[in-house]
Amino acid sequence: MPLIHLFSRRLYLRIWLAVVGGVAVLTLLVGWAWRVAAEQNAQQQAAPPARELVLRDGLGNTLVAGLATRVPGPPGEGLELRIESEDGRAYSLQLAPRANRGERGGRGRSEAAFWTRAPFGFVWMLGLVGLAVAVGVFPIIRRLFKRLDVLQHGVQRFGEGDLSVRVPVHGHDEVADLSRQFNAAAGRIETLVQSHKSLLANASHELRSPLTRIRMGIELMGGSQPSPAFRDEILRNIAELDQLVDEILLASRLDAREADVGTVELVDLVGLVAEECARVDADLDASADTLEVSGVAKLLRRAVRNLLENARRYSQGEITVSLRRSAGMAEVRVCDHGPGVPEALRERIFEPFYRLPGASERAGGVGLGLALVRSIAGRHHGSAHCEDRAGGGACFVLRLPLQAPAQA
Repeated sequence: MPLIHLFSRRLYLRIWLAVVGGVAVLTLLVGWAWRVAAEQNAQQQAAPPARELVLRDGLGNTLVAGLATRVPGPPGEGLELRIESEDGRAYSLQLAPRANRGERGGRGRSEAAFWTRAPFGFVWMLGLVGLAVAVGVFPIIRRLFKRLDVLQHGVQRFGEGDLSVRVPVHGHDEVADLSRQFNAAAGRIETLVQSHKSLLANASHELRSPLTRIRMGIELMGGSQPSPAFRDEILRNIAELDQLVDEILLASRLDAREADVGTVELVDLVGLVAEECARVDADLDASADTLEVSGVAKLLRRAVRNLLENARRYSQGEITVSLRRSAGMAEVRVCDHGPGVPEALRERIFEPFYRLPGASERAGGVGLGLALVRSIAGRHHGSAHCEDRAGGGACFVLRLPLQAPAQA
C-alpha cells in the first residue's frame, strides 16, 4: 500500500503527522533562535582586539603609551581596559557605567533594552514561535475533526427519530468508513421500520376483509340453521384468516435473525420437490437423482409449496418444475403458462402484500407467499427471482447452496 494512500485512510496517522510537523517546525525555529542568542552573547563577551592607546597630560607630554585591551565583564558594570606599555609595565583603566543613559533615553527605553537583550529576547521569540505553531496547527486539526462533528449531529438526529438522515462521506479513512457504516445501518433500520409499518397496515386490512364477511354472514343468518353453501363460505373465510395469521407469524420469525425456525439438517431436495409436485399434479424434470442441501426442511417445503400454489393460481395450463445443479447451487425452476410478470414489477412481487394489478381479488392469495419464498431463500444463503418463460408465462427460480453454513 503506498505511503500516501496509507495516510489518507488513517486519521490517527494524519493527526500524528500534523503534531509531529508542528513540533518539528517549532524545534527548528527554537534551534535557530537559540543559535542567534548564543552568537549575540558570544559577541558581547568576546574580548575585542588590542588597540594602541596614548595617554598625555595637559602639556602634551606622553604619560603612558601601549596596547589597550578590553577586559570582558558583565554588561552594565562599566568598562575596564588593560594597558601594556612599551617598557613592559601594565596599567588598568576603569570607567564607571554611564548612569545617565537611562535618564536621557527615558526609563521605558532602558527597560525595553533590558527585555530585548539575551536571554530575555530569546524567551520572547520562543513564545511567539510557539504561538505561531499553535495557530498554524489548529486549522489542520479542526478540519480533521469537523467531519466527526457532522457525524455526531447526524447520529443525534437519527436518535431523535429522523430515520431518513444520512451523513456525507468524504475520503477513505476511519471517519469515512464510520460514515458509510452509519448510512448503511440507518438504511437497514429505516427499511425494517417501514417494512414493519407496512406489514401492520396491510395485515390489518387483510384481516378486516374475512372478519367482515364472517360477521355479515352471521348477522344475515339471524339464528337460523346455516345452509351447506353458507357453512362452506364461513369455513373458507376462517381458513383464509388462519393462513394469513400463519404467514404473518412466519414472516416475523424470518425477519428476526435470532428466532429459532427449526433444526438444520441435510434435506433431499429431489424427494421434497417430487412430493410437492405430486400434490398439485405438476410435471417434474430432475437432472439428478439426489440433491442434498443443508437447511430447515419445513421452511424449504414451504418455499416450494408457495411457488407451486402461486403458479397454480395464475397458470392457464400445466405447471412444469425443473431441478438441476448449477455452479455449486441447487436450482428449482417453477414455470407456468399464465399472463407473465412485467419486467418492471419482477422485484415488487416479492414485497409483502404486493399483488399485480387486477389480481387482488383472486382466491387463496394474501400477498405474502413470494415474500416468504425470498425470505426463506435468504435465510439459507440463497436467492429467488422471476424470469420470462419462452412461449408465455413466468418462471420463478429458487437457488440454494449445496453446501450451506451450519445455521440457517
